[in-house]
Amino acid sequence: MKWTAEAEAEIRKVPFFVRKKVRHRVENEARAGGKSVVGLAEVNSTRTRFLKGMASEVKGYQLDVCFGPGGCPHRAGDTRRLMERLESLLRKADLLSFLKKQVNGPLKFHHEFRVTLAECPNACSQPQIKDFGIIAAVPPKLTDVDCTRCGACRKACPDDAIALPEDAAQPVIHPERCLSCGRCVWACPSGTLAERCRGYKILLGGKLGRHPRLASEIPGLFSEDEVVIVLEACIDFYKKNSRNGRRFADLLTPQVFKSFSDTFGKASS
Repeated sequence: MKWTAEAEAEIRKVPFFVRKKVRHRVENEARAGGKSVVGLAEVNSTRTRFLKGMASEVKGYQLDVCFGPGGCPHRAGDTRRLMERLESLLRKADLLSFLKKQVNGPLKFHHEFRVTLAECPNACSQPQIKDFGIIAAVPPKLTDVDCTRCGACRKACPDDAIALPEDAAQPVIHPERCLSCGRCVWACPSGTLAERCRGYKILLGGKLGRHPRLASEIPGLFSEDEVVIVLEACIDFYKKNSRNGRRFADLLTPQVFKSFSDTFGKASS
């Protein structure tokens, strides 16, 4: 749908992390009103309805995923089943009823418990600034197959984590640089590099707002079942300790995060 210059300027004032969703909403409402062009009036009208009806749209949680299932070339795995399990767990937790009891006044979207899944380390869905962030990972390993020294793995790696020393028969993986995106594995034509496993990184306690902070990563790589278990533990902690709409990130002190890490963290292997 076509937008006027004034409408485009106004939509750019919307925070980038919700701009696409807001834009889609404005267009849907304009289309429902019989409009073929979005102008400033349509943007302002949607804003007014949104602000007045926000409390009725809050469902207690937000669950987002990047557009991997839609054809992203960098996706590290199919996460549709995990998304279904996360959605089921969040619905069962009935966070909306919890928030209604705890928050004085109308509910707003920033009260919701936010969970985001990214299907590769590019993290387009921004798990680093959510209460519970998940990043799919495919760490590489060396096999017994001789390296042809074609250099495909090194070219595929965007993080300079692969080296081909002249005095070494196999590639060298620098773990401190590797983000486990899997690109080197898929680029290797000889099979010298293979998937060590598939799993997920878990990040806790990110947020934006007046006092923003990045989420902290629990050490290790987690299976689908383990991600669900950790999320359930975080929700239980949140419901036991949050009062008056206090965010999970605000509750996650260094001591609390250490407790989660000690309980669920894993040593690198």
